[in-house]
Amino acid sequence: MISGLPGAGKTSLLKAILPHLSLSAGGFISEELREEGERVGFSLLTLEGKRGILAHKHRFTPHRFGKYYINLVDLEQIAVKSIEDAIQNKDIIIIDEIGKMELLSPLFRQIVIKALDSPKPVIATLHRANDPFLNSIRAREDTIVFWLTPNNREQIFQKILSLCSEK
Repeated sequence: MISGLPGAGKTSLLKAILPHLSLSAGGFISEELREEGERVGFSLLTLEGKRGILAHKHRFTPHRFGKYYINLVDLEQIAVKSIEDAIQNKDIIIIDEIGKMELLSPLFRQIVIKALDSPKPVIATLHRANDPFLNSIRAREDTIVFWLTPNNREQIFQKILSLCSEK
């Protein structure tokens, strides 16, 4: 698990790791959506290239977190399905991110636990919040949480690659 303060580069580190993996990976990445320089939401992008919207300021849904409306349909039909596919067909599972917005979906919570309980390695970004679900992930004996800072990015990059090559 890669954790850290907002803007620490968690997703950037995860994206930098992907081309260096010697095993097949599946799952999804979250990316900021910007309009006229302002962040207005977050997209989902599976490693197979399927896109969706996770959250947006101006695309109204019944589910809200802060200033963003959460699109549980895309989260469940794109992100959850990409994790399920990775569990069944890939060597490494990528989840970006296990965070407060994503945890609004019970299906997302279930697939995260299924991925973590699988014999396959999971590389994920993990929100820093003090939350019972997130804390249960941190407390797992099979989980290593790396706290990312600008000063340790290269060290964590190398440690994660080393751990993945041991699998």
